[in-house]
Amino acid sequence: MSVSSVAVSRKKSSRKSVPRLRLGLSHELCRLMYQKMLYSRILEERLIKIYRAGDGYFWIGGPGEEGFGVPLGLLVRKGQGVSYDYLHLHYRCTPTLVAMGMPMIDSIRLMMNRSTDPCTGGRNFSNHYCFPQWNVLPVTSPIEVQYVMALGTAHVQKRAQSPGITIVTGGDAGTAEGDFASCLVWSSRKGQELPILITVQNNRWGISTAYEGQHGEDCIADRARAFNIKASVIDGNDPIESYRVIKEMMEYVRQKGKPAFIEAFVSRLYGHSSASGANYVTNEECPVRRFEELLLRVGVIKEQECNQWRKEYEEEGFQAQQKVRQEPVPSGESIWNHIYADQQHPDWRRF
Repeated sequence: MSVSSVAVSRKKSSRKSVPRLRLGLSHELCRLMYQKMLYSRILEERLIKIYRAGDGYFWIGGPGEEGFGVPLGLLVRKGQGVSYDYLHLHYRCTPTLVAMGMPMIDSIRLMMNRSTDPCTGGRNFSNHYCFPQWNVLPVTSPIEVQYVMALGTAHVQKRAQSPGITIVTGGDAGTAEGDFASCLVWSSRKGQELPILITVQNNRWGISTAYEGQHGEDCIADRARAFNIKASVIDGNDPIESYRVIKEMMEYVRQKGKPAFIEAFVSRLYGHSSASGANYVTNEECPVRRFEELLLRVGVIKEQECNQWRKEYEEEGFQAQQKVRQEPVPSGESIWNHIYADQQHPDWRRF
């Protein structure tokens, strides 16, 4: 059951049950978050369709993480260079990049391995993004290595006394890796703390192993608190709570120059990846539908608008797929592209 294929039908009387002031964020911001969440979901569902049509070889993505990922992307200090935020993301980060301004066609080009893919030139898996102009470092397939890599950009920002911070995201299962522990240790040393926001999107699954079979702690955030890192546990399916806490934690990191930690409980709506079928999981909560129902009751959005947005986003994804089908695959001559930072330098192959 996809968000894009379900027409919402509710009694008008039910919408009066939620006071207008209950949202706590402006109606304009809530509308924007909803649109970005819906856009991200329809994009991910388009990627799954591309895989099933044989136009892509593998899919792994973030349906169910929109309630956390979109607020995160909206709050990022976006730009290139040390004065802006650096992002070390995992492969369920589509909602964050959509919120930052990524169009569907860029994600589809990566999914279909076309040379026009701006992230990798068509040479990596779906959702393995890289946008140097936004300080988005390459998403990796090995899990959780981004946690130790993030220490590097955080060190640079500390040394430069930059207003930017480092943001690193990952999943709950990968916190068993040593890279995660190293991130906690090296970011929290007294007197040498680093300006880094550490997040874990906890969907309670490690591929096919349940959370309870891997963890002895009640919350992963408890491990951060052991290092005197300011930590919070939130409902990542609630974009309003996510926005408030992410904003608070970012401000803390910027002002104090110290690490902060967020554990966000999220859903995994299409399984682990196409390797497990990419079928809709009915017993998981859908953050897009939940937020939509709230905004409809409050009167921030209207049913007609939702249906129109769905139609527009579906059409954008379909047209992008048709366009990308006609674009070329990578050539042998492009094997060295998207590897080094400065390929215009005459001696770049020697770097």
